[in-house]
Amino acid sequence: MAEESSGLPRTGRLYVVGVIVLGISTVLYSVASLIHDPLEWDWIVLAALTLLTGSFSIKVPSVNARISVSEAFVFAAVLSFGQHVATVIVALDSLVLTSWLRRPSRSPLRVMFNMAAGALAISSAAHILERILPYGRATSAPLDQLLGPVLVLAISYFLINSWLIAVAVAYEQQSSAREIWRRHFLWFGLNYLGGASVAIVLVNFTRDLNLAAISAIVPFIVILYVTFRTSWGRVEDANRHVSQVSELYLSTIETLAMAVDAKDQITHGHIRRVQVFALELARRLGVSDEGQLKAITTAALLHDMGKLAIPEHILNKPGRLTGAEFEKMKRHADIGADLLSSVKFPYPVVPIVRHHHENWDGSGYPSGISGTDIPLGARILSVVDCFDALTSDRPYRPRLSTEEAFAIIRERRCTTYDPLVVDTFLRAYSEIAPAAVRAGQEARSVIDAADLAVPTDESVSALLRQIRTSASETAHLDTCAREVARAPSVHTALQLGVQCLRQLTPATVYALFLYDRNADVLTCVDAIGDEQRLLHGLNIRLGEKVTGWVGANGRASVNSDASLDLAQIAGLFTPALRSTISAPLITAEDIVGVLTIYCTKDNAFDDNHRYAVEQVASCLVDRIGSRRSIPSTNIVSFPRHQS
Repeated sequence: MAEESSGLPRTGRLYVVGVIVLGISTVLYSVASLIHDPLEWDWIVLAALTLLTGSFSIKVPSVNARISVSEAFVFAAVLSFGQHVATVIVALDSLVLTSWLRRPSRSPLRVMFNMAAGALAISSAAHILERILPYGRATSAPLDQLLGPVLVLAISYFLINSWLIAVAVAYEQQSSAREIWRRHFLWFGLNYLGGASVAIVLVNFTRDLNLAAISAIVPFIVILYVTFRTSWGRVEDANRHVSQVSELYLSTIETLAMAVDAKDQITHGHIRRVQVFALELARRLGVSDEGQLKAITTAALLHDMGKLAIPEHILNKPGRLTGAEFEKMKRHADIGADLLSSVKFPYPVVPIVRHHHENWDGSGYPSGISGTDIPLGARILSVVDCFDALTSDRPYRPRLSTEEAFAIIRERRCTTYDPLVVDTFLRAYSEIAPAAVRAGQEARSVIDAADLAVPTDESVSALLRQIRTSASETAHLDTCAREVARAPSVHTALQLGVQCLRQLTPATVYALFLYDRNADVLTCVDAIGDEQRLLHGLNIRLGEKVTGWVGANGRASVNSDASLDLAQIAGLFTPALRSTISAPLITAEDIVGVLTIYCTKDNAFDDNHRYAVEQVASCLVDRIGSRRSIPSTNIVSFPRHQS
């Protein structure tokens, strides 16, 4: 019986109320008929058997409905005593079956619908039987004349009962009643036919109900019940497994998408907004196939998967890409599609990912296809992805207003974008934008994994944070390289490098040593940080101390004791300097100098800090070039310390 929910739409509630009114009226009429024309009390035996077997109901997998194996005794009641007895028995059976539901499911509306639907179905089927029986009662008909009418009885009861339930479930789930009936109720007809055959044997060969006949029939009913229960249990387990695999599959997709966004310096809200825009736009373009809609939804999450293979300095470059850089960037469409092709998607995700940068006029990449040769999902994705990118802050420009973005998309209509997709998007934007914005806000930043729609454990959250931190550091270093290259002096270049390192390392003092070949010493020509004056003019012989060893060997040193480099000078700082990172400044020909940074904590640095210092040192080498000294005014104004 249908476990109909209270959250039905208005038409659904009207339908349920209508069934209840007709069903209860039918039950009351049958009760009144039995009181007016009482029958032998043998029917109580069938009622008891019906209630007993009805108590052992079976949950239908994936749908809010239950069935029982009591139909044999219901059909026997119809054949032996007529429609009124059968109607009362079915009503009582429905009440017993409802009592097995969980307490929250025992709402008055649910109980009345379950009782009314079954009673209405058996009363209608029994009335049909009475019209086609050649004799007044089934017990008087020979077997050959009884088979056809009983078959009609079983089919009528099954169709009426199953469709009453299927329609109620369809209203509850907001889906097709025909599809629900086909998927979940069609094969129940075999159960009704089996019950009808048992009823014929019970009634035709034992004209009077007796204990021996019932004893012969009950084991068959028990076997039927156990078989159904085992079969549906396996189906339920299979459905549960499919559901778990589907959840894992979607979680994997989400995690991949978060990793891409973390590397590309974009918040997770971007792909969520694009996903909603793409899905809603597809529906307004007439896409109704569930597989195609899922393909568009998944592709919206994974369309930039190929960016995992693109260097960060290209992804997060704040300026215009060079020709060579753009050629590398263009590879991400093919790379992403090739990566995803190894995943056996049940819908066409890969073509959308591969072609979402194709242009309507054929000038896009990677294949240069045009017009309707471009998959519809790719045409949709290209428009909504561009719009969201234009209206979001990016490393190379601030966000544009909605109207400015609309103007750009209109300008590219019929050249870059499908005109139908553009027109539909512009027309529907005001309707779908609130849902897209809301999805982006709910997603928030990829760093805040606890607020994502898909739960992530602590290890995944930490990994995503690490990816995003690495991408952020790369963006800082890339910006630093360009600024250092344009610096008017070495001192300014060092200041710019220090500004970058302060965001990436815990260092407090930064010293630039340049190598004097004549004296074979490294001299601190500039220093920035706490009590920096203590380091200016400091000389360290090449090969000695930490800085000298780094200069002589051309290799970085991490977490060496600062006193090994500075001796007593390390203790003159407040607090004292404890650990260092030194990175060589070298060209293809020779050593130029050493960049050494100091921290007041022991073992304060890690490999990420070393990488940052090495990159800044490389930037300084490019700025200094092969010069081995800087203007003497930067040196003589400070006292020298010979170590």
